[in-house]
Amino acid sequence: MNISQQRDASRPRARGTERSLARRAELIAIGRRLFADTSYDALSMDDIARQAHVAKGLIYYYFQSKRGYYLAIIQDSVADLVSFAASGIELPQVDRVHRTIDGYLRFAEHHQSAYRTIVSGGVGFDIEVHAIRDGVREAIVATIAEGAYGRSDIPALPRMSLLSWVCSVEGATLDWIDRPDLSRETMRALLVKTLGGALRAVEELDPAFPAPKPARRDA
Repeated sequence: MNISQQRDASRPRARGTERSLARRAELIAIGRRLFADTSYDALSMDDIARQAHVAKGLIYYYFQSKRGYYLAIIQDSVADLVSFAASGIELPQVDRVHRTIDGYLRFAEHHQSAYRTIVSGGVGFDIEVHAIRDGVREAIVATIAEGAYGRSDIPALPRMSLLSWVCSVEGATLDWIDRPDLSRETMRALLVKTLGGALRAVEELDPAFPAPKPARRDA
């Protein structure tokens, strides 16, 4: 078989792979909607297949089990959240911190079910789900550290300060999307202020990690 024949033979397989990936992504999108309002335990595989209008075997084919399906949904949501929060790397330090917080809030506001899935899990105490959530926290800490200090490999003191702030942001954001009494702009300003307090506390305890100063702007 020459090169041209090999290329022609590979095309159906490539198209099949594309269709397979698209089908898997479609099932994950459906799952994100299904688990938005219903707990993990309350949905059986029969329920999922019926509401998704697919054969139950198709879900098993792609995800092996209900648990595998749920974890794939969480991981997909995590990728979106981290991508939203990590954008704006070309900005100055302070602006990047603002952009990170705004991206985080925008994701929570516009993808509420996914955000609840990431932060709350919905399966009780599940080691794998909590490991995914902890990975999100570390990713956000690294993103904020990169914006605040120009590096993500920070020692224990600034890391603990940022981690504590991220954990408080999770609770506040969950409450905010349930009761949106504040605009996103006001919520962002509040979280920026509380982050500033955390960064100044780090600076007081370790001057090697000064809090970023707002850039001076001409009047």
